Amino acid sequence: MKRALLYRRGGLGDTLLTFPLLEVLKSKGYHVTAVGNTDYFELALKAGWADKILPEIPTGDFDLKLIIGVDGNIKTFPSERMWIVEHYLREAGFWGVNYSKTLPLIKRSENIPSKTVILHPSSGSRFKNLEPSLFLEIEEFLKERGFDVLYPLGEADRWLKEYVKDSVPIARPVDFLAVAQNSALFVGSDSGFAHLSAYLGVPTVVIYGPSDPIVWRPIGERVFALVPDLECAPCFPDVCGEMTCLLKESLLQSLLPLLDHILVNVNEDNPFNFAGFEGFNLLYHSPRRNALRDPSDTRSHSREGD
Repeated sequence: MKRALLYRRGGLGDTLLTFPLLEVLKSKGYHVTAVGNTDYFELALKAGWADKILPEIPTGDFDLKLIIGVDGNIKTFPSERMWIVEHYLREAGFWGVNYSKTLPLIKRSENIPSKTVILHPSSGSRFKNLEPSLFLEIEEFLKERGFDVLYPLGEADRWLKEYVKDSVPIARPVDFLAVAQNSALFVGSDSGFAHLSAYLGVPTVVIYGPSDPIVWRPIGERVFALVPDLECAPCFPDVCGEMTCLLKESLLQSLLPLLDHILVNVNEDNPFNFAGFEGFNLLYHSPRRNALRDPSDTRSHSREGD
C-alpha cells in the first residue's frame, strides 16, 4: 500500500483545517500518518482519515510527504487572500477534489429539539478573546427564552471559570463530542472549539475581530461569521490596543437580532429557524456607526487566526 505523511503543528482549529487533505489521501488509497498534536489528530483517527498519529516525523520512506510549514512543501499561509483549506488542496495537487463538510463523529437529529446552547468567549489567543460580560448578557437573553447554556473549558479557557457557572471541563477534543451531540447551537470566538463545532454539524455563530474569516473560516454546512466593518480589520497578528472590532455594545446590537431569528418557536417540536443559515455566511457589524450592513454584502478587507 502507498504510504503518505502529513505534518502540521498548530492549534486545534489549524489542525482541523488540514483534515480534508487526510480524507483525500485515504480516498486515494494511501496509508496515512498524521504528525503533530496527537490529541487533535485523534479526531482524524476516529473518523478513519488517518491510520497512525505521531508527535514527531518518523524515519522511513513515504510515497508522499505533505509538510505544512515555513520550510515545508506546503506553506503555512497562502500568498493571496483565500481560504486556507483551498490553499492546502491546491498546493497538494488536489484542487477540485471533493471532501466532507461534516466530520463524521456524532449523529445529530434536528427532529429532537435541544435547549442547550454552547457559549465560548475564549480562544488560544488573548487578542481574540471576548468580554465575559458580553456572554453573560447573551446567557441572560437565552435563558429568558427557555434555553440552557454550557461553557466548555479547555486548557486555554481556565480564566473563564471565575465568570461562569454552567461549565464543563474539556481535557481533549474528543471530550467535546458529547457536548456537541446534545447542543442546538454554538456561539463563540474564533477558536478551536468553534472550528470543531462547525465541522461536527452544529449550527455555529463565530465572532471575528482581528482574525480573517476569509482565510480562517471553519469547515461546516451552517456557519455564521459576525465580522467588524472596519478598514483596519482584519489585522492579526498586528493587533491594536483599542480592539474596536470587539466592542461589546456593537456586538450585542448585531448578535441578539440574529439569535432572535434563529431561536424562534422555542416550545414547538422544531424550535429553530435556520433559513438563510446554509453554507458559510458573513454578517458585518459596524462598531463605530452601530449599524448592520446587509448580510448579502460580502465585500472583504485584508489578512489571519487558532
